[in-house]
Order: sequence, then structure tokens, then C-alpha cells
Amino acid sequence: METKWLEDFVALAQTGSFSRAAQLRHVTQPAFSRRIQALEAWAGVDLVDRSSYPTRLTEAGRTLHAQALEMLQQLHTTRALLRQHRSAAHDTVELAVPHTLAFTFVPMWLSQLRARLGKIKTRLVALNVHDAVLRFAEGGCDLLLAYRHPSQPLELDAERVEMLPLGREVVAPFCRPGPDGQPQMRLPGSARAPVPYLAYAPGAYLARVVEWLLRQARQPAHLERVYETDMAESLKAMAIEGHGVAFLPISAVQPALADGRLVAAGSAPLWHAELDIHLYRARHRPLKPAAQQLWESVARGAGPLAPPNVTDAASATAAGSKIGPLP
Repeated sequence: METKWLEDFVALAQTGSFSRAAQLRHVTQPAFSRRIQALEAWAGVDLVDRSSYPTRLTEAGRTLHAQALEMLQQLHTTRALLRQHRSAAHDTVELAVPHTLAFTFVPMWLSQLRARLGKIKTRLVALNVHDAVLRFAEGGCDLLLAYRHPSQPLELDAERVEMLPLGREVVAPFCRPGPDGQPQMRLPGSARAPVPYLAYAPGAYLARVVEWLLRQARQPAHLERVYETDMAESLKAMAIEGHGVAFLPISAVQPALADGRLVAAGSAPLWHAELDIHLYRARHRPLKPAAQQLWESVARGAGPLAPPNVTDAASATAAGSKIGPLP
């Protein structure tokens, strides 16, 4: 049994809705339902009465709910005590960051911060977006750095969280070029010849952004899903090997565009999505001095970069160099 199942169950009891509870827990509804079912399998009894709406707990569910609240409170208290002994020093800034940003944005951003502030000690925890947001919300890090797209806002209380813009990213389709340097495959494809599609796993943040992009496109894309993962770096490697088209952050593919291993597989702006990159802090938690200094430095120079207009592989290479941290 995993503690996150108990947290899911408490959220369901509070909301009386699978869909609302899934939003609060930053997972898709199917994934949330599977976790509740896993908890019921562990308990060996039905915990939820699914025949009514709002969703109600069974008698066994009410018993577990009372115990779960007590257990989670004890666990959180114990964690707070243990963290007083953790190795991270007071002069080390702890950042929760989604995997893709950890590979692409963070190294450049930290270089610019260190040029401004001098030596900065950081501890980076790379997670998927859901887990990064949870770690931040539960006080497991000083700051959160994450993508933000209007169609997929993070479930963070604006009254309790403050954010600063750091930059802007473009997600676009890329594939391996042929011998003539042209893309081996190109969107939108056709019903008779769908484009092999290298997809993000369902529930991944970029998966939801790409799904939104495909729904908004003025013409339908004919795609055949041949591979999926929640890691952009894995999709990039598969695209370089010629397995299909992948929607990737331009900053992640800059080297591959520059040396010709990848080319754009769809024109802008039809197949492109723009994402902001934000830094978050909790208003109710005081920052350690090192994190406060970093925050204030970013705040003094904050202001998002304008997104590039990427129209083909050549301009993507040039524009990609403009994407990144604020000066």
C-alpha cells in the first residue's frame, strides 16, 4: 500500500467526485480511479459507493477515512521532524523541476544566475510535473520551476503561491531528415498514410499540451501511435533514429537541429504550442536566505521572452538559441 493512495482517498472523500479529486491530485481521472481500486484491493473491501452522486463512502470507507486522516497527519509530522536532520544545508537552494526542464532550461538559467550572484549551491530534484508540484505543495523543496500553458494550469492556489516568469518555450514536431535533408515524414499525414507518432504517455503534462494543440489545429492530424513515454529525451532519441515524429521543446533539440539529425516536421504556427516557464514559491512559508536571495534576483530581472516564430528546420535552429532564461 502506498501513502499516495491514502491521500487520493482523502481527496475523494472531501470532494465527492472522482474528476475533481483527480484534478486536486494532479492525475488523470483513469489513473486516479486505478489508484482507488488498488487501495480497495489492498483493503479487501469496497470503500466507495459508486451507485450515487456525489460519490459516498461505504461504512468500511468511513472507517478508513478516519484512520487515514490520523495516519497522514502522523506521517507529515514525522517527516517535518526528520527534515530537521536532512543533509541539505541552509545555504543550499532546493528546487523541484520537471525532467525536461532539468535537461534543457536549468543549466543555462543557473549559469546566468551565478554570473549575477556568484556561487549558488543548489539541489535539483527532477520529477514528473505531478510529483514536482506535490513535492512543492507539501513543503519538500524551496522553489518549484515548471512549464505553464493556458490549457493546462497547475492546481496551485494563487492566494498561497507566488510565481515569477522566467522565459518561454515552443513545443513543435520534429523527425529525422532523409538523404536530401527534407523531413522523412510531415504533418498532417493522411488517412491512408498516417504519420508514425512518438507520443508522451497519458497523464504527462506535455501529453496534455500536445493533445490540446492537435485539437486546436485547423486541419486534422493523421497519426499512428507507435511509441510512448513520459520522457522527452527518450522521444528525441527515437525521433533521431527515424522511428517517427515527436513533439519536443525546441531547447531540447537545438544540438540535433544544428548538426542535421532532426528537422521540423510541421509548419508554424499550426503545429506549434507556446509554454511559459515559471518559478514558484509558497507565500506562507519563509524562504531560507539563499533561496530568498535567488528569488529576489529573479524578481528584479523578471519578464518573459517573446516566443520565436519557427517556420522550418533552419529557422528553428536559429530561433532555438533565443529560447531560455531571461537575461
